Amino acid sequence: MLDVGSFRAASCGGMSRRAFLRAGVSVPAALGLSGLAGVAAAEPARAKSVLVVWLWGGPSHLDTFDPKPKAPQEYRGPFATIQTRTPGVHFSELLPHLADRSHLFSLVRSNVNFSGDHLVAGSIGLTGADEGPGGHPPNFGSIVARQRPAEKLPTFVSLANGAIGDGRGPMKGYGGGTFGQACDPFMVSCSPEGKVEIPTLRLIEGLSPERLTDRTLLLGEIDRVRRAADRRSFQQWDKIHQRAHALLSSSEAQQAFDLSRESSAMRAAYGHTAFGQSCLLGRRLVEAGVPYVQVNWSRFVEVLFQFSDYGWDTHTENFELLADWHGPILDRALSTLLSDLADRGLLESTLVVALGEFGRTPRINEIASRDHWPQCYGSLWAGGGVVPGRVVGSSDRYGEFPVNDPVTPATVGTTILELSGITAAERAQLRVLEQGRVIHDLL
Repeated sequence: MLDVGSFRAASCGGMSRRAFLRAGVSVPAALGLSGLAGVAAAEPARAKSVLVVWLWGGPSHLDTFDPKPKAPQEYRGPFATIQTRTPGVHFSELLPHLADRSHLFSLVRSNVNFSGDHLVAGSIGLTGADEGPGGHPPNFGSIVARQRPAEKLPTFVSLANGAIGDGRGPMKGYGGGTFGQACDPFMVSCSPEGKVEIPTLRLIEGLSPERLTDRTLLLGEIDRVRRAADRRSFQQWDKIHQRAHALLSSSEAQQAFDLSRESSAMRAAYGHTAFGQSCLLGRRLVEAGVPYVQVNWSRFVEVLFQFSDYGWDTHTENFELLADWHGPILDRALSTLLSDLADRGLLESTLVVALGEFGRTPRINEIASRDHWPQCYGSLWAGGGVVPGRVVGSSDRYGEFPVNDPVTPATVGTTILELSGITAAERAQLRVLEQGRVIHDLL
């Protein structure tokens, strides 16, 4: 069921101006209200929707999609390799279901990043560049939100209970960046039981979804807080409240976020984990027409810490965690997502990209685990104009460095935007990813 909490102010005396302003700046782009769409695309987008599966924390490429069975033991690790349906392509034994579906996707094995710090590398990975004098570049989803606003549903949805980051705080590249908070994502969290909560769109104190049908009451509350705040902050609010009202009260929008409408068999197929149910919710959102969805493996990168939700940052017990947790969950949820999209005829029009901010050290460390390694890692690409069954790039015999042209985060973002129909001319107009190139070998 869809749970929508109340929007509570910091003060117990009523709704504060600051609290309402917070809602005002976070809702517009999430609801497709930026009003900042640029020139029209020269040709129709091959991907009507983008679904980024963000494996936050840095998965080991050698233990997943790029094993090195002939490397020395201190590199290859304990896992065996298995043949995929793609001739000559092998995966770790942890991913049998994905190996059986390799005809649905292609791989890049030569991704690189420019930092070994989660927050920095994550921001670069989701924006294509590091922070500049004017601030941090916008997330790829924020660019889509600005250029391709949706009609009824949010344009950019990030499936996490708040901005993603690590124990130090959130990453800067999670949202609008230099575009402003108006292009931040619409945050949605999903529990292992499939309970959906929307922390970034909370109702005015005292209003419930049922009472939103009383349009006069809603308008009266908005007029009251508008009089107490500067008009500039609310110049778009008439449009915003209409979309917010539609989102929370329309049957179409409520259905998109309601996992209880899925059969128990389908929910079980994705797995009763937060990641599995988030993948299912991601499929429902692209099916409903949301242009950009980022499914986050976790909100935090850390694993085996009190505040952790078991990200991919496996500095200790790497192989045990991969065997018992990360491998089976990823294999089950991602393989089901790809098959589900294909069975529904959605994969052709939905670009799926699965990757993290970097890989992990090919050489196993002194405590039998792996550390951060931005010099080489991999990514999975499917649908939305991608030709399946290909392998682009390769790593060396130890998985340490790309053998051929490295694929940078800017290249990843440029390819995503190009397949979304956001042209080089539009990117230049927006001053984003101007030097990026497309991974033509995928297309």
